Amino acid sequence: MTDQTPALLAAERRAHVLATLERDGAVRVAQLMDELGVAPVTLRRDLAQMEREGLLVRVHGGAVPAAGAFDDVEPGHPASAARTGSIAMLVPSLSFYWPSVVRGAETEATRHGLRVVLRGASYELQDERPVLERLVHADGVRGLVVAPNTDTPHAQDVVQWLAECGVPNVLVERDAVVLPEGSPVENVTTDHALGAVLAARHLAALGHRRVGLIIARDSPTSRKITAGWQAACLELGLTPSDHFETSLPPRTSPDFSAVVDATLDAALANSVTAILVHSDPEAMAFVDLALNRGISVPGDLSVVAYDDEVAELFTPALTAVSPPRNSVGRAAVDLLARRIEDPTRPVHRVVLNPTLNVRGSTAPPRGA
Repeated sequence: MTDQTPALLAAERRAHVLATLERDGAVRVAQLMDELGVAPVTLRRDLAQMEREGLLVRVHGGAVPAAGAFDDVEPGHPASAARTGSIAMLVPSLSFYWPSVVRGAETEATRHGLRVVLRGASYELQDERPVLERLVHADGVRGLVVAPNTDTPHAQDVVQWLAECGVPNVLVERDAVVLPEGSPVENVTTDHALGAVLAARHLAALGHRRVGLIIARDSPTSRKITAGWQAACLELGLTPSDHFETSLPPRTSPDFSAVVDATLDAALANSVTAILVHSDPEAMAFVDLALNRGISVPGDLSVVAYDDEVAELFTPALTAVSPPRNSVGRAAVDLLARRIEDPTRPVHRVVLNPTLNVRGSTAPPRGA
């Protein structure tokens, strides 16, 4: 072997790493080991050298491009569109469900060499267009990830504005169409209807026949949960007399506790032995009030929470439907980056499955 061979191989590895960074926005040591057939210590040495040269930034398990690493690519090259600048993200809340979605989006944005500009709106905000316009006009913003409020008079106006703003965008946990043709927009959603089905099947498998659904608010998520629950009742042979549904006021409402108590009264009167509650804080409120009244959980009443943000921390730990929040954020940014790279690609709509985490708040009904 000559002295020139290692240098040639190192140059080839370097070229491969740079090409992969430009194409995918990240490299992984495990992937490079398979592709190049070299030891991890060799790859880590290569990555360390390239980091010293300002070409990349090492992260756990691999590397992402350094800021400006591909600024000198030709103007029409996909890397010049998708590997620089920022994406803006507008979500209706920065508490409970959405922080995990945001963290997933930020992780994926880093992989693509992008930065996330985050804004939190409010479920009460009627028209998000002024906020979105400010984001679009921010320096370096190349695309939008948006969870608009779809239950306001301006909801369709916001969707139409997004379709016409000239900036690639992806809806997250929202379904919408562009009028007049009614074309669905690009989005990433959780199959919340399936989440309700998973909960109902779990309760039925334990032997529960009289079950109840409690939803916290009339929202896109709660409507999908309700649809899935109704489908599950049909699938499992539950008749209308075997289950009941109710909707709660906001937790800040002065009559919240009274409504929960009345709902528990209705459940006991109908011999309900298990309930699905959207979301975690409401489920915990039900358990607290039930225990205060001497109703055992899960002995007298099994409880399944929907969202699984803090359900595991409660006592008893709550069985919960867990949407893949982090993956939703990652998938949304990945769709957006691909749209920036190729504006002509077909519209993609991604649906992710939730999971059910069984814990201590569900058990067979007494006597089963």
